[in-house]
Amino acid sequence: MRYSRYFLFTSKEKPVGALNVSHSTLLRGNFISQLSAGIYNFLPIGFRVLKKVWKIIEEEMDRIGAFEVLMPALHPSELWKKTGRWETMDNVMFKLQDKKGSEFVLGTTHEEIITDIVSKFVKSYKNLPILLYQIQVKFRDEIRPKGGLIRAREFIMKDLYSFHTSWECLDRTYQDVYNAYQRIFRRLSIPVEVVEAFSGPIGGDVSHEFMVITNAGEDKFVKCSKCGYSVSTEIAQVFKKKIDYGYNPKYELQKVYTPNICSVEELVNFLKRESKDFVKSILYKMNERYVLVLVRGDREINEIKLSKHLGSDLVLANEEDFEKIESIMGFVGPIGLKENVKIISDYSVYGLRNIIIGANEKDYHYIGVDYDNIPISEFADLSVVDDGDLCFKCGGEYRIYPALELGHIFKLGTKYSEPLNAYFTDKDGKIKPIIMGCYGIGVTRIISAIVESYSDENSISWTFNSAPFFVYLITINIDDETQSTFSERIYNQLIENDIEVLWDDRKESAGIKFKDWELIGIPFCIVIGSKISTNKVELKINKGFAKTVKNVDIEILESLIKNLFVDVNVDDIVFLIKDIYVQLDKRYNEYV
Repeated sequence: MRYSRYFLFTSKEKPVGALNVSHSTLLRGNFISQLSAGIYNFLPIGFRVLKKVWKIIEEEMDRIGAFEVLMPALHPSELWKKTGRWETMDNVMFKLQDKKGSEFVLGTTHEEIITDIVSKFVKSYKNLPILLYQIQVKFRDEIRPKGGLIRAREFIMKDLYSFHTSWECLDRTYQDVYNAYQRIFRRLSIPVEVVEAFSGPIGGDVSHEFMVITNAGEDKFVKCSKCGYSVSTEIAQVFKKKIDYGYNPKYELQKVYTPNICSVEELVNFLKRESKDFVKSILYKMNERYVLVLVRGDREINEIKLSKHLGSDLVLANEEDFEKIESIMGFVGPIGLKENVKIISDYSVYGLRNIIIGANEKDYHYIGVDYDNIPISEFADLSVVDDGDLCFKCGGEYRIYPALELGHIFKLGTKYSEPLNAYFTDKDGKIKPIIMGCYGIGVTRIISAIVESYSDENSISWTFNSAPFFVYLITINIDDETQSTFSERIYNQLIENDIEVLWDDRKESAGIKFKDWELIGIPFCIVIGSKISTNKVELKINKGFAKTVKNVDIEILESLIKNLFVDVNVDDIVFLIKDIYVQLDKRYNEYV
């Protein structure tokens, strides 16, 4: 491809509102352009990257026996109402009506649609298992889209769904997909961490996320520094404490006046104490009962763990609920409540002395309270995990990492098959619901993840299997006949050897051409300039590309960093580039 004829318009200026490296460089490099908040066009060079990512995902899905389909992006509301997600996912759905008044949604995900398809055709155990996948546009009504492709309102995902007669069959497929995901990210040189995860609105009991560590991400996970166990902060458990608790009521409590001060932050300033000296009390309603949950002032309740511990969904109490238990919102505490309020505590409260709690009276708190002065029914792991907490598996210390989720796999069970009537007849003639699995990858998000992993503010470093071109050919002076002629010979020979090359044949300064090469992020650069008079050309390597191949054999690394100057000989140059390409191709595509 000749730059002078290509649709490529790079920019020197950092885009307004671009807060991370991938957002800024992808816009500046003309890979994408913004149409609206959270909505992006893929321009020619960006679409080349997208297609390469897409191809690898397809190859690995095909390899495990999955069949590709394409489902509509526009869904009728009926299926979503059958599963209940028309209401439960309302906050992220684009809902609309046609001219007849019928309700539709732009697909945020496709569990309902794929299950409906299978329910119409699969009737017997003889048809199972089956794996169906698609790569399709998705829509989510993000209130604050940001980060470019990281949190968008329209994006591309790969969805794989599996259908089984038994949990054992699902387990085998789950492991196959797990391995396929590892191969996908390895082939793209993305350093992922696999963590146990919460299934969220998709549902299911078992799930794993594939995370890349980056400050640009909006997720977090913890990893044990001792045993290596990794898990999402949403469900991370801590080492179970040995609790030796006996209720020891304190009959004379010291009450202090705290006018219009009800948050821990305000109390810290008012009483000149640290946040860990307070105990937060949060009132929840569970069916017709109330639960008061206690947590140390510098910790937060993890409602996912809380709901799982209680075996029930919960909602925060409102003002009417506080009146029923004779307390005051903002000043609730565990002492002096009605007997129908169950008091449970996070481990962080155990052992605390001289703490401050709400007095169930407007503008008042108790001070000098000890943990055993509180009538606690039970202690449990109920708070969000923190740096330095102890791993529940081995007792080692957790470390928290910011991360970007790239893939998520679930064991769904019969969550969708039962409400959508996806049943099969087993060997004994019994009718049973199909057992399902669900496996997603953020295709467009992967592009941002690669950039965030290896790039800086002015230079992208694509990996071998994601680079839009393998070689960037610069002709310093295109008007120089010798440089131009020699450049064209190399250009044609690279194409004949199936090496993707972008020839910068523009009448621009060398500085502009080099800056564009760095910004665009192509691995290798051949420079044709004045050294041609001494029978030399320059071979450069993208400064970040070596990082992307750090796990390859030492011979390949030596090939990447060997002499930057080679004798001018078309065959020698092409042979060198071809040799490096073949070695990398073998290394990264050996599974195909």
